Amino acid sequence: MGSSGSVLRLNEILREFDEEPLDSQTVGQFELYVSLILRWNARMNLTSVRTEDGILYNHLAESIVCAKALPEGVATLLDFGSGAGLPGIPIALCRREIVVTLAESQGKKAAFLHEVVRSLGIKAKVHAGRGETLQEEFDCVVLRAVDKMQKAVAAGARLVAPGGWLALMTTATAVGELHAIAEGLFSWAEAIRLPGSEQQLLTVGHKIR
Repeated sequence: MGSSGSVLRLNEILREFDEEPLDSQTVGQFELYVSLILRWNARMNLTSVRTEDGILYNHLAESIVCAKALPEGVATLLDFGSGAGLPGIPIALCRREIVVTLAESQGKKAAFLHEVVRSLGIKAKVHAGRGETLQEEFDCVVLRAVDKMQKAVAAGARLVAPGGWLALMTTATAVGELHAIAEGLFSWAEAIRLPGSEQQLLTVGHKIR
């Protein structure tokens, strides 16, 4: 990110959604993260959002709101189909008590995630493969803009430990069908609206023990 003005813009966006601004250490890490996204995006299709302001508003603000809304007591989290590290990297930055695993099957994107984790010095792990191949369970599994979302939700639900949470970043029109996939396994809290669109929601389900 070229200047602190861009980061001030991110804090302004967070204030619009009644979220606390970021501290200086976290701001610096988000600066580096955005610069890495822009640099890698110039030579590969990391994300379709290619402007700095678009990344701030459409990707980072949404992911930060998600991070802060996740329940207390989450120690391990899987970002299923992480792509450019969204929302997993912002979760690792905003919720430092959580060990985040970033699952990404595309080799170039996984290489990018390794570079981000190394550069930011965060407590996160990269699984360079499909999320459904993991054998461990997690306190929380989060999915955002994953290909074949219905199939991914079914796979992700199986990786949530009993008493854990499934967090879906999706649209208002898709919430019902995604809840139906895990019917009987989760009790769902009221959805939270996310920045960027009236349609974008975070819905969090608690897995029935």
